[in-house]
Amino acid sequence: MAHQKDLTKGPVFLTMFLFALPMIFGNLLQQGYNIVDTWVVGKFIGPDALAAVGTSYALMTFLTSILLGLCMGSGVVFSLCFGQQDEERLKNSVCTSFLLAALITVLLTLFSLWNVRFIIAWLNIPEEIIGITQDYLIIIFWGIPAVFLYNFFGAYLKALGNSVMPLVFLGIAAVLNIGLDLLFVAGFGWGTAGAAGATVISQYISGFGIGTYAFAKNQVIRTAFRHWNMKKARFGEIAGYSLLTCMQQSVMNLGILMVQGLVNSFGTVIMAAFAAAVKIDSFAYMQVQEFANGFSTFIAQNMGAKKQDRIMKGIRAAVYTAVSYCVVVSLLLWIFAKQLMLIFISPEETAILSEGIRYLHIEGTFYWGIGCLFLFYGLYRALGKPMMSVVLTVVSLGTRVVLAYMLSAIPAIGVAGIWWSVPIGWILADLVGLFYFILKKDTLLRNCES
Repeated sequence: MAHQKDLTKGPVFLTMFLFALPMIFGNLLQQGYNIVDTWVVGKFIGPDALAAVGTSYALMTFLTSILLGLCMGSGVVFSLCFGQQDEERLKNSVCTSFLLAALITVLLTLFSLWNVRFIIAWLNIPEEIIGITQDYLIIIFWGIPAVFLYNFFGAYLKALGNSVMPLVFLGIAAVLNIGLDLLFVAGFGWGTAGAAGATVISQYISGFGIGTYAFAKNQVIRTAFRHWNMKKARFGEIAGYSLLTCMQQSVMNLGILMVQGLVNSFGTVIMAAFAAAVKIDSFAYMQVQEFANGFSTFIAQNMGAKKQDRIMKGIRAAVYTAVSYCVVVSLLLWIFAKQLMLIFISPEETAILSEGIRYLHIEGTFYWGIGCLFLFYGLYRALGKPMMSVVLTVVSLGTRVVLAYMLSAIPAIGVAGIWWSVPIGWILADLVGLFYFILKKDTLLRNCES
């Protein structure tokens, strides 16, 4: 297959970085779309719509994280099979993981559509924006199957070292999404429903597009789906990786969603500030998450090939790279927080602007914490310990949720307590992850011994 890359050979840093680079560009495209979407809604509809879409974004991040986790976990197994050059095991794994993820996708879609009003009530949506939030969610839920298709085939291609084509189809979706956003919202005046429709259409085009490409270019995929050869052992392996990674991703985003509900209780001003600031926040640090995902594939392929020395070199290179990036971005965000908020918020909205800047100054100072945490997630998935990623997520998000509710209830601290709870959770989880690695290093790397 074109663009397929063996990550067990070549210079460690360069091999890992060049593989992760298209994934980073893909994330920039996705975040770029999110920023444009927020800008269109904020400028052409208003603060209420911005608050509604911001809350819906947090919810959809949680729901799609379930599918993303399933696909990421499967991708680790695919990488191990590729590193071992075991094509038969790879075919079995593809069939098993597709059926498991497809079943969960159907159940998730039906559950979401049937429980829209319950979800809105659970999120503490203010009365004045319930209507537009419901309109947005009903449409956006229909895009869940498309999210599954893109992430499944994208995970497969990345596991085999092809990080270029997922970027291509994501780029097509992002450009189309922006164009349809402007047409439906700014041109036709369809409001939040138009923004949701633009997203769903582009999601299906990217999902079916990457699936068609994978079938056309990869013989393993064609053979696997033609014969549907599955084995019980493969189901246990896939379920172990996929369900635990799914748990890690969903727990992480459930915690974020619970914080979103707390934010909503402070009213639409705080909601709008949070919605805009989170987009900037994500754009700033999410590139290191994609780098960590590429790092995870690198580690998994080398685990399959039993190259322990190469794994250790990869860990060191990844830590230096991620921390350096986070420090630079933190500095830039501290300096330009106000200018970035003004992209979404009009200068006269002083209360929203002020709160958004405070959020960015607090969060942005500690991006190195989330950067290291992403690396730990990727490392433990690749080393066959996905449960440890779940543990770190529970530590990080548990701390965040508990502190957010405790600190924000103190009048002298208020909403700032929600913002401070986030980096505290990151750092505590980093310490747990580092301690576990130091304690269990020899055991974790034992499977690499030839």
